[in-house]
Amino acid sequence: MKILVLNCGSSSLKFQLINMDNDERMAQGNFVRIGGMKTTLKLNIDGKKQEILHIARDYDEAIEFVLEVLQKPEYNLIENLEEIGAVGHRIVHGGEMFSESVLIDDLVIEEIEKCTDLAPLHNPAGVAGIKAAKKVLPNVPMVAVFDTAFHQTMEPKAYIYQIPYRYYTSYKIRKYGFHGTSHKYVSQRVEEITGRKDLKIINCHLGQGASICAINAGKSVDTSMGLTPLAGIPMATRCGDIDPAIIPYIMKRDNLGPEDMEEILNKQSGAWGVSGVSSDFKDVEDGYNMKDQRSILTLENQSYKIAQFIGQYIISLGGLDVLTFAGGVGENGLETRERVCKYLEPFGIKLDLKANKIRGKEKCISTEDSKVKIYVIPTNEELMIAKDTFEIVSKIKNH
Repeated sequence: MKILVLNCGSSSLKFQLINMDNDERMAQGNFVRIGGMKTTLKLNIDGKKQEILHIARDYDEAIEFVLEVLQKPEYNLIENLEEIGAVGHRIVHGGEMFSESVLIDDLVIEEIEKCTDLAPLHNPAGVAGIKAAKKVLPNVPMVAVFDTAFHQTMEPKAYIYQIPYRYYTSYKIRKYGFHGTSHKYVSQRVEEITGRKDLKIINCHLGQGASICAINAGKSVDTSMGLTPLAGIPMATRCGDIDPAIIPYIMKRDNLGPEDMEEILNKQSGAWGVSGVSSDFKDVEDGYNMKDQRSILTLENQSYKIAQFIGQYIISLGGLDVLTFAGGVGENGLETRERVCKYLEPFGIKLDLKANKIRGKEKCISTEDSKVKIYVIPTNEELMIAKDTFEIVSKIKNH
């Protein structure tokens, strides 16, 4: 079965076509600036990259064009749309309603829309993508895969906030967590590598957005992101956890409104806010190597915070068997891994500095005498979405 994976952002459409017979990624692409005059499809087929200018006013036009491109004879991907067996949609927020991936029907779409207040930039785009895909592929089963679903195994003691309880009962304000498909993929990959399903794992998904997750026997116990992806460790432009009193203090001093403050915390903070160099960690790492003090402060603080969360989650798990690094920075930032692991040496967690000199490859990077195995595991969220979609659709077809 060939499965199309769609990930709709506020003005972009990422997609992959995956052959589930061998888990092969046949094609991937990113349609950027949807709604403007300079919409561009960035396409990658067999490592060959190209950019196609094509006006897409909305997701309907973007998805229609993507499907046209996938059927072109020169790419040898699919001859017709009947070859697409299912579509998997990445949906950011499923609230408390969805604890696993689900087959999409009208009721599911309604429930996703109800979560719009929790993810105002992402869920409307996800719903628009679902409706657009249904127009052009009306008879193809579609599955919603939620970033939040993996974390629905957290206990109340992990997800409740110590604010008046009515805000939870009325507005469902609680910790939800994100990057669920990545954390799930990595934990399953560790199970495959070790042959064990009883492991206590801490996964560090580090990239432009970043989160840490404590996983026990394949289930999320706790995670660093909260009601929104703003919480947890400092990221590229997000502040992570801060004293909440900072927010009204700055608003009063600078005469700012709530939208101004959201902009500052989400898009002007993190690595960009402290370093003043860039929101790209490669650039900040260059600044670090040039002895730029603010770049050093940025990365040292981030590594310190990551290590602190790992320490917290060792307590949450009651021990630790495996520590993993995933995401763009986790997979490629050998300097970040080294800085983080140095803090963990008192726990008997030892990094092999020679083995650590890799980027973007799956490998064990701990020493022989380390009490905890350390792995770099390149994440594959799209394959995880495709696998969930395949499993759900296969059950339907077998009935």
